[in-house]
Amino acid sequence: MDLGISDRRAAIAGASSGLGLATARALAGEGVRVTICGRDASRLDAAAATIDGDVTTVVADVSTREGAVTFVDEAGAAMGGIDILVANAGGPPMGTFASTAYEAYQRALELNLLSVVAMCQAAVPAMVAQGWGRVLAITSVSVRQPIPHLILSNTARAGVTGFLKTLALEVASAGVTVNSILPGSHDTDRLRSLYGGDAAGAATDIPTGHLGRPDDFGAVAAFLCSDHARFITGAAIPVEGGAYRALL
Repeated sequence: MDLGISDRRAAIAGASSGLGLATARALAGEGVRVTICGRDASRLDAAAATIDGDVTTVVADVSTREGAVTFVDEAGAAMGGIDILVANAGGPPMGTFASTAYEAYQRALELNLLSVVAMCQAAVPAMVAQGWGRVLAITSVSVRQPIPHLILSNTARAGVTGFLKTLALEVASAGVTVNSILPGSHDTDRLRSLYGGDAAGAATDIPTGHLGRPDDFGAVAAFLCSDHARFITGAAIPVEGGAYRALL
């Protein structure tokens, strides 16, 4: 299927590995010009080398407002504008209510909530002005079903979901869609780090019987950024192999 976004311009945050990189690859495969960011220049260059298409890199830490705005500004300058923003960042440390200090919540909110707010503030006004745009945030299935021992992620991701839903309603009439995609357990470095290097155990409770493949996730993300997805906005879409069991 032609997604109708060839020659569009996408800024993908947190794309030096994992699901962000998979999304960048999928968009580039559709002829989208992509700019990716990460905190480590060498990892970023290695990631860019795996993307087949027009790719630019920006070294930035989006967990700070300055880093988030710098990424959007430099991506826009490199590509002549931004049509698609994929907001993404690594997850905060593991912890429970009893083990997590108050100060850790501020850092988690900066990483997984305020980073999205800052990137949207920098990118969305131009999308509204041009009458076309796609905002997609990579969050977590924990928005629907909190994950044990990840209280920081559960808290911050729920907050960003509320922000995105509100933004979606405000910009829908301008041709800009705003959605989030909620990954479950995928075979990524992040998941392996949570499971001590071997993430096979994470597939135990997944009805499909296996971990998600990042490339499959990227294909779903690319569709939500497509022209065909123009009638999907304000949605939080789980991609988790059936692990989320509630009806709604």
